[in-house]
Amino acid sequence: MKLNIGLDQDTLKQVNELLNALLADQHVLYIKTRKYHWNVAGPSFLEYHEFFEKQYKQLEAAIDEVAERIRTLGGRPVSTMEDFLKLTSLKEDKSDEIKTPDMFKRLLDDHEQSIRELREDVSKCEELDDAGTADFLTNLMEDHEKMAWMLRKYLS
Repeated sequence: MKLNIGLDQDTLKQVNELLNALLADQHVLYIKTRKYHWNVAGPSFLEYHEFFEKQYKQLEAAIDEVAERIRTLGGRPVSTMEDFLKLTSLKEDKSDEIKTPDMFKRLLDDHEQSIRELREDVSKCEELDDAGTADFLTNLMEDHEKMAWMLRKYLS
């Protein structure tokens, strides 16, 4: 059944493309955070291990919300690793050995990049008169700002 929610098909297509790129970014950041959760070591292991777990659980929830927003707007969420890697603006961390401070720095960089992109996406949705998605993305941006703040505190 066709949507009749006050957004034309072209707008819905543009918003769903934007959301699928976001979904890909969230997946790459989630996997990177899980990787660090599994591989962190050192005297503060337990604290860092639990910190990364809290962050990846937040990202897992965000992934589900983004996918459901796409479905709400009549789109199909991308759902393969190939598609995620094709659409993401973030880089995978393929390194086998990484020092703990570098884990925090790389995650911080990714969250800050996500925040910048979310700001652009909010503006784009406002231009398209999609207040619902703009509001949704603003809330997600605030979540990323908080996660970035926490990562930054570990680096200070």
